[in-house]
Amino acid sequence: MSSDTTTKIPEAAAAPPPGAATPKRRVPQGHQRLLTRRDRITLGLMAGLPTILHVALVWVTALASIALAFTTWDGIGFDSIQWVGLQNFQELFEQNPQFWPALQHNVIWFVVLIAIPTPLGLLLAVQLDKKIRFSRVYQTAFFLPVVLSMAVIGFVWQLVYNPDTGLINSIIGANEPGHYIDWIGDPDLNLWAILVAASWRHTGYMMILYLAGLKGVDPSLREASALDGANEWQTFRNVIFPTLRPTNTVVLVVTIIEALRAFDLVFVFNKGAEGTELLSILVTNNIIGESSRIGYGSAIAVVLLLISLVVIIPYLVATFRKERRA
Repeated sequence: MSSDTTTKIPEAAAAPPPGAATPKRRVPQGHQRLLTRRDRITLGLMAGLPTILHVALVWVTALASIALAFTTWDGIGFDSIQWVGLQNFQELFEQNPQFWPALQHNVIWFVVLIAIPTPLGLLLAVQLDKKIRFSRVYQTAFFLPVVLSMAVIGFVWQLVYNPDTGLINSIIGANEPGHYIDWIGDPDLNLWAILVAASWRHTGYMMILYLAGLKGVDPSLREASALDGANEWQTFRNVIFPTLRPTNTVVLVVTIIEALRAFDLVFVFNKGAEGTELLSILVTNNIIGESSRIGYGSAIAVVLLLISLVVIIPYLVATFRKERRA
């Protein structure tokens, strides 16, 4: 007995009827659409305007200052610019009685900042890294001076150093007639008094930098050191501190820059007179002072720039070479 077996063959997809619209082809995922003209204009403005402003306000002015250092100019009309070569630098090094004391004060500023507030900021960072209670409150309190402008800090510390009603003289009993201590007017005290205010602010800055560096330390290093029987000081000295080398580089560079550009506090206190001369104060007094000497002030600024480059560039090159070899 035989039976017919019918085999069904799948039908091909029906072709679209004539005149029907052809379906649009899907764009594969990940395909990036080309930028439109409007997008290019927007990106050009967003990237171009900041670049132009940076070049104009930083690089052009810096190169102009270097060029003006070899000229004399009173700032009135470009026709009065006269080329004098190295005469400004010769006068600065040989005839200006304020230059060498100002340079010495900048060096003292750096030594004090690197010797006192930097280790203190590291100590605070290590303690706050232990996740103690109210650590956020402590971080805010110590970092608050960094948020304030240097001018505001200067006004605050003027109240502290006031010889009549100031906090320090009131505590030590030196606010009576005949027993005043003039913290700002005394040339033997004013620089150190200003450095105390600068260190107060710099400590919070260093604390934040070191705290950020400590957050990047691998916790397994601490655990391995504890398993080897090292105490807390040995772990910090032999394990944690060597890993903070990039942070130490940043700290050194920041401290050098802070020491060289110190200006606000001194200007607020006594405008750089009577034992508080700084290179930045000399630049300001010669450029925007009563007798405007743009060329001479630019020469001092060039010296300040060279000092910063001579100190910073070799250290950065040596540090980065060591990191690449490691």
